[in-house]
Amino acid sequence: MTNKQSILIIEDEKNIGNYIETIVASNGYRALRAMSGTSGLSMCASHHPDLVLLDLGLPDMDGMEVLQRIRDFSNVPIIVISARTQEKEKVAALDGGADDYITKPFGSEEVLARICTAMRHHAQLDNAALQQTVYSRDGLVIDFDRRLVTLDGQPVHLTQIEYKLVSLLAKNAGRVLSYDSILKEIWGPFTDTDNQILRVNMANIRRKLEVNPAQPHYIFTEIGVGYRMLE
Repeated sequence: MTNKQSILIIEDEKNIGNYIETIVASNGYRALRAMSGTSGLSMCASHHPDLVLLDLGLPDMDGMEVLQRIRDFSNVPIIVISARTQEKEKVAALDGGADDYITKPFGSEEVLARICTAMRHHAQLDNAALQQTVYSRDGLVIDFDRRLVTLDGQPVHLTQIEYKLVSLLAKNAGRVLSYDSILKEIWGPFTDTDNQILRVNMANIRRKLEVNPAQPHYIFTEIGVGYRMLE
């Protein structure tokens, strides 16, 4: 008998928690429930779930604190589910270690799609045998060892910064990277560079990679939050 992958749901609202539990259980996952941040931390440490769905509005502590404390001992994929819709809340969660962010209300298909993406991405990073040396999607190939980018077999000439941006997004394909995390990774942790230079470079990249830069196929913008590469 194959062990089911387990998903820990940290959500104090019973109706929403029941709804999420039904979604995950009916799709072959084992659902674990926690009604508070304290119990969620305890269950995460003792049960070692394959993924955590975390509400930010918990009765005993803020979900951001739960997120930070889980990250102190685990790299388990964490998807934040919250009614907080402000972009700064999403950015804070992503920068705090969340793998993704879903805003209430949400549908079952969205939850399942995000779960699958987060688990796939986590598995790729964890499995040393699958360490990426090449990103290949829909005609776009990025060879990280050779630092070579081709599109439909033709070389794409990128500047050094453009290549760093594309390779960073490709190595995290399917995951939203916030503007701030990209700036720190590319220009350094103490950079005073603003989002404008990032947008300019991204616009140049899209002109080189996309058939229609206004309707991108490879690099998507999460408005006010960051960018996500086609998985």
